[in-house]
This record gives sequence, C-alpha cells and structure tokens, in this order.
Amino acid sequence: MSSSKIQVRGQPLLRVPARNHRMTHLVVCGVSTKRHHREINALSSNSGPSLDSVPTRTDKRQFLRGDGNGKFGRFGGKFVPETLMSRLIELEDEFNFVRCDHEFQEELTTALRDYVGRETPLYFAERLTEHYKNIVPTIEGGPEIYLKREDLSHCGSHKINNALAQAMISRRLGCSRVVAATGAGQHGVATAAACAKLSLECTVFMGAADIEKQSFNVLSMKLLGAQVISVEGTFKDASSEAIRNWVENLYTTYYLSGTVVGPHPCPIIVREFQSVIGKETRRQAKQLWGGKPDVLVACVGSGSNALGLFHEFVGDEDVRLVGVEAAGLGLDSGKHSATLAFGDVGVYHGSMSYLLQDDQGQILKPHSVGVGLEYPGVGPEISFMKETGRAEFYTATDEEAIQACMRLSRLEGIIPALEASHALAFLDKLVPTLRDGAKVVVNCSGRGDKDLDTLIQRGMPSSFC
Repeated sequence: MSSSKIQVRGQPLLRVPARNHRMTHLVVCGVSTKRHHREINALSSNSGPSLDSVPTRTDKRQFLRGDGNGKFGRFGGKFVPETLMSRLIELEDEFNFVRCDHEFQEELTTALRDYVGRETPLYFAERLTEHYKNIVPTIEGGPEIYLKREDLSHCGSHKINNALAQAMISRRLGCSRVVAATGAGQHGVATAAACAKLSLECTVFMGAADIEKQSFNVLSMKLLGAQVISVEGTFKDASSEAIRNWVENLYTTYYLSGTVVGPHPCPIIVREFQSVIGKETRRQAKQLWGGKPDVLVACVGSGSNALGLFHEFVGDEDVRLVGVEAAGLGLDSGKHSATLAFGDVGVYHGSMSYLLQDDQGQILKPHSVGVGLEYPGVGPEISFMKETGRAEFYTATDEEAIQACMRLSRLEGIIPALEASHALAFLDKLVPTLRDGAKVVVNCSGRGDKDLDTLIQRGMPSSFC
C-alpha cells in the first residue's frame, strides 16, 4: 500500500486510506484526512433544534471570544506552512494595534459613514409582516419582521465593511498589492473599490463558472481597476489560488479575506469588521421599540454576514440566532452547500472547522443558486456555535430562495441577493412558531441586481419580468 506525506506546520502526517483506519482529519490546501469516524448527520430542512425553543448553553463567557489564539473549542487555529507563520503573526499584531488605535478607528468610522453610507437602516417590512399574518391563521398580531439593509451599502452588500478596513491595514503594512478571492463577486467588487480609493493594486481570483454567472460584478471589478483572473472551478478553487499567490508574494502582497475562514487571525479580523452590523442593530432596536430583537436570521455560506449580525448578541441568552444554509437541489440530491447539516470536522484553507467531504477525506463540490454560499466549509466560530447549541441552523432550497426573492421584490420593492433570500425563505417555517409581537431581524446582506440573469434562466414567471 502506498502512502504520501503532507506537511502541517513542518510536521509530517502520514495519510492512509479511510476504509482501513480511523484517521486524524487534517486538511492542507484541500487535502484532508479523517479525525474520527464519519458521522452521518443528514439533517432535513426542518431539522436542528426545536423551532419553539431557545438553545441552552453552559458558560456564557466562553461565547464572547476565542482563546486568544484563534481557537473556539476545537475549531480554528493556524494550519499553515512555516513560511507563512511570521506573516500571520505580523498581521495579528497589526490588527490588535489598529482595533485600539484612535486614529485608525476615527479614519475607518469616517470612511464607513461618508464612503460606505453607514449606518444602514433597520427597516420594518410592513407588507411582508402582513403577508405572514394573512397566511398563518393561528397568528393574531403576528411577529414583526425587520430587515437590516446591508444591500444599501456602497457596492451593494455587507462585504465593503471588511474590505475597506483591511485595505487600510494593507496600506499600513506597506503592501502595495492586494489579492482576494470571490464567489458571487460581491467581495471582489468591494475589494476593488477599496483598493481604488486607497491607490492599491488589486487582483481578484474568481471561478470560471462564477464569472459566467456574475458578469455584472466582473465588469464592475474591471471598471474599478482590478485584474480579474479566471480559475477553473468555483469559489473554493479561487480561494486556493489567491492564497497560493499571496504565499509567493508575501512581502509585497496582502491577502484580503472576505469571509470568516482561513488561518488565525483572518476569521477574527473579518468578524470584527463585520460586527458593525450587529452593533447598529442593537442600537436601532433600542430606538425603534425600546428593546432587543427576539430572533436574528442570516444566511450561512462560510459565515461573514451571519457573524456580523450575531456576534453582538452572542452573550444575550434571550436572543435566538438562526442561520440558514443552502440546501441547493435538495439535501438528498448531493447538490447543496449544507456544511453544518452534512459536514465532518477537518482542516481546510488553514483552520479546523466543519467541511463537506467524502469518505476518503476529499473536499466535495458545493452547490447553491446563491453562488456566494458555494463554499465547502464554514468559519470556526460558526462551527463552535453549532457544536455548543448557541445558534440554530436550518436549510432552504434553491427554489425556496428564488420564491422568497420574488416575494420580497413584489411586497416591499426590494430585490434581495439570492444568498440573503435563503434567510428570507426560512421565514415560512419560522414565523408560525413565534409569539405575537416577536421582533425578527433578517440580514438582507446584499442586493439582487447581480442575480437577474439567474432568475430569468431559472424560469422566473413572465409576470415578474
């Protein structure tokens, strides 16, 4: 029997076939081995914690932050080559400095206000609320549905919050060039815009399949001065190429991560700069109804928009956190992006988390009509929330997301991105379980202009055209 060796931080790890041994599950740049026997966790669309209950947990304090080394329980860490360690340590030091530096924070706050357009509204979706009141006969007053309007941010999504802040860090580190990977193109557009503003060279890696689907965003990136490089595959493949390019150009190039995955400190940096979403939501809820939301709902691909909304409320035990993954063509089809429903624990792109993989430890190809959700893993903090029960996770199919997109468009005059539409779709199952007057906040993480071609190709009724 032949075996091969892969390298994790300088230590050789023997890889042997899964069928013969229990194996540790460590993945470096897409190669994985098992940590334990595969657990079949085939959750249905209505699986997970009871919709009528709030998950319980033990020590409230453990949910507020990691251990200082990017670990959330067993998740997170730095599974990278030694050559990358010093650069990550330098990045962590700089991040820890700027998060407390008054001058940096003042510049960022001003840019978020004047350039990005923050704060974004917490919008009462009156007609959507009335819609559910009318179709659910058991509801009298019904819950109230609010949208956190990240779709109104400059560039059309929440991605600019993080891209702008990290571009500022890149400049401080003396890097004249930024590389990034994008799926739906929203992070690519945000990165290109931030680099244009700060006079930085920008290269964006994007899967060929995604380029075909998201031509509008590709043209926007190019107009903003970015070089867009096509990669065979989808977002996971583009991410691998962006990281490889970064490693080859460490001291002139900054890798601008758009989501809460990757080696520490990347997930925490992204979460920190996206947490403005939840901070605004708390303040706005206090102003609008004098309290907190009862339920927060967000789509979950790898997790940046969900953590951006959730993190502020992690310590509030009376606030439910609900994440919605992409069930694609159905959980039984094998064509989905439901990592938390079907995944096992392993290491991919430098950190330990839940992953979609086969019995041999090979990464599976994810699928979703919302291409921004097509990633075969989730962030370590999201995995920790699943394992501890602090957040609930469910799924919505492609068809359910498309219908939710159309519904919001017609009822509220707001075209949501297909990614955000997964969160909106889950309202069909969530709303009937809620008490009258409950306040539900859905993160409308992006606008849907980019998805019009997809909607038409998927058979959008002529009445919607």
